[in-house]
Amino acid sequence: MSQLEQQPIPATGPALTPAAPQQGSKIMNQQKLLKFASEYSIILIFLALFVVLSFTVQYFFSWRNMMGLALSVSQIGMVACTMMFCLASRDFDLSVGSTIAFAGVLCAMIINRTGSISLGIGVSLLAGAAIGLFNGATIAKFRINALITTLVTMGAVRGLAFIASDGQAVGISNEAFFNIGNNDLFGVPIPIWFCVACFVLFGVMLNKTVYGRNTLAIGGNPDAARLAGVNVDRTRIYIFLVQGVIAALAGVILASRITSGQPNSGQGFELDVIAACVLGGVSLAGGRASISGVIVGVLIMGMVQNAMNLQNIDAFYQYLVRAGILYFAVLIDQLKNRGQS
Repeated sequence: MSQLEQQPIPATGPALTPAAPQQGSKIMNQQKLLKFASEYSIILIFLALFVVLSFTVQYFFSWRNMMGLALSVSQIGMVACTMMFCLASRDFDLSVGSTIAFAGVLCAMIINRTGSISLGIGVSLLAGAAIGLFNGATIAKFRINALITTLVTMGAVRGLAFIASDGQAVGISNEAFFNIGNNDLFGVPIPIWFCVACFVLFGVMLNKTVYGRNTLAIGGNPDAARLAGVNVDRTRIYIFLVQGVIAALAGVILASRITSGQPNSGQGFELDVIAACVLGGVSLAGGRASISGVIVGVLIMGMVQNAMNLQNIDAFYQYLVRAGILYFAVLIDQLKNRGQS
């Protein structure tokens, strides 16, 4: 063999050291940990907050308080389910608080005049559907911004509630109506069952139906969804119509709980609902939503409110805390959107 053949062939690149695979594995583990923290951060925050409040706030972990907490957020949870679809499609509805008040007043007036509970509830739900249909058609067909449209509806519907009731609470003469909001079923208040039913129903709709997939597609990219065959306008109208019906149902249940139709009820309700949704991971930019996140967001809002009430914190300071939660939720949403882009 010649001397040239005996010479080793030089390496064309740097040889991998034993530490290189370990470093790559470490980076992958860090990425997995960051992804886990991003996806489940709100659940971890909820669990940590629940544990801290259970040990620091007296009576917080009692069964009576847990039922009171669930009852206090039941209407917020119901409306948050449909607001989730609005936000996921790049829209929102600021008129839900006014719809709740108007539906309660209307239901009380019809029950007093006819004595029929079913007629009062049915007309109130139809009124909610009409409000939602107006919002959806105006936004989808006339291309008017959701902020302007629902601001107009918020003022107009609130005005109708005050006009119809002469600015006074409308007491309800049929006491059987009070059973809806004040009776228990298997030891749990009936409004909580309504809220749980909404969580199940709209969770299935979001994850298992064409309606839910179309909503997320519209929020992700409306033009691409339209090119893919999605009827964007019709879907947006349906979203607001369902939003109006559920808001009206929440108003009927609230009227049953407080035994009257109150034209000033539901003020600021829309901000609590939007904050709960965004805190639960529903993106304001559209295209991202989960029912589990909404449930956790609703519970966090309720726990904070409940803890402040147990601690006898003044209502004026509670406004600051709720505003801070909304700011925190929007900030998290923006950071997530930047991270994804």
